Amino acid sequence: KMLRSRSVTVAIALSAVLGARVGIAQPRPSTARVALKHTLPPLDGAHLSVQVVEVVYEPGGANASHQHPCPVVGYVLEGALRMQIDGQAEVTYRVGDTFVESPTDVHRVSANASQTERARFLAYFTCDRDVAQLSVPTKPAGE
Repeated sequence: KMLRSRSVTVAIALSAVLGARVGIAQPRPSTARVALKHTLPPLDGAHLSVQVVEVVYEPGGANASHQHPCPVVGYVLEGALRMQIDGQAEVTYRVGDTFVESPTDVHRVSANASQTERARFLAYFTCDRDVAQLSVPTKPAGE
């Protein structure tokens, strides 16, 4: 009995060493982080839909002043973005950063922060009705 137990222990240890040496993939735990937590405005839960839009700004690219009819969550995938909402300071978002826009927000600045590299982000629109446009132009500040 003792010899058998020792043989099993040696076999398990030898398998572990050999497995590590020949490069057998060992399972790795996943990691998770909360990138954003933000309360959304009241929405009609019977009609919810989500659209995910990939937005790319070429070097020096920008959008005109606008707002969105639905709450938007953005996640920066590449480069850096300069953004400003009415009444708030301009902010630069970089890879891994997130941001939120409410339907009442007027987005005054939405631009690539670089003149040489492109910027790319995902915009998650959560809507409670069909909308004709996800981005609606607004008048420039002061008009």
